[in-house]
Amino acid sequence: MRRADNVDCVLAGKAALGEGPVWDPAGQCLYWIDIKRPALYRYTPGRGQTGTWPLPRPVGCVTPAADGRILLADQDGFAWLDPPGGVLVRIVDPEPHCPDNRFNDGKVDRAGRFWAGSVYEHEVREAGTLYRLDPDLTVTKWESGLTCPNGIGWSPDNRTMYFTDSMVRTVWAYEYDFATGGLGERRVFARLDPSDGVPDGLTVDREGYVWSAVWDGWRVIRYAPDGSIDREIHMPVQRPTSCMFGGAALDVLYVTSASVGVERAALAGGLFAIQVGVKGLPETPFGLTRAVERQPDPRRR
Repeated sequence: MRRADNVDCVLAGKAALGEGPVWDPAGQCLYWIDIKRPALYRYTPGRGQTGTWPLPRPVGCVTPAADGRILLADQDGFAWLDPPGGVLVRIVDPEPHCPDNRFNDGKVDRAGRFWAGSVYEHEVREAGTLYRLDPDLTVTKWESGLTCPNGIGWSPDNRTMYFTDSMVRTVWAYEYDFATGGLGERRVFARLDPSDGVPDGLTVDREGYVWSAVWDGWRVIRYAPDGSIDREIHMPVQRPTSCMFGGAALDVLYVTSASVGVERAALAGGLFAIQVGVKGLPETPFGLTRAVERQPDPRRR
């Protein structure tokens, strides 16, 4: 474990493209991935790395499911992973016509619905789409024409969904209908200048502030609910990729990072833990049933 200021490197993972941290409250552990050297990792505080599952295709995001399995989204769509045996069972590929697309970041809302976006793998192109996978495994297509769908999170009152399109350097705020899982009007929540880096993965804390990792920006930004910058945490790596609150009290901010394209950086690709003085919100496993009002969704296919 190495320290830079108040930032601890808890795993010197050397991930090519570490991403997608998600805290599992049932297992009291953090799952995270390497997109470019496809694998799922499990980190348990006090014990270190407690699981590794190599994967056959570039993977964008994972999340625990209510039944104990892991739901993932990769280059071939959505799939189940059974951790004890590491067996993959395919669910659906919503983009069989786009073999050069893969899924990128994703997150589960508090009604147990999984949101994930696809991205064109080889260059910047407006070929990405945002999808919602419901607990009944129905897929709904929402936004299209995206460059790099990325960090997703919800305000504590479930009225706002934050969503990043990295290559236009913008974090959007959508009106969110929790009952139906529908998106309303969107507005610019935060935008970075090209010299400031690229907004990547995000999470929302208990006070409703948004934490955004900045690729090529050496930092994580905490935004107030009005989009103003509240504070910045400088990282010992050039390419922090995403962040997530974890720990028994949800008071530790975990940050993933990338080593791809970075030279002579000892901690690049590592997993970091930061005591930031605020707490996060509990993550919801995919498929957890809630007493929410269901209404017809005109975009469902």
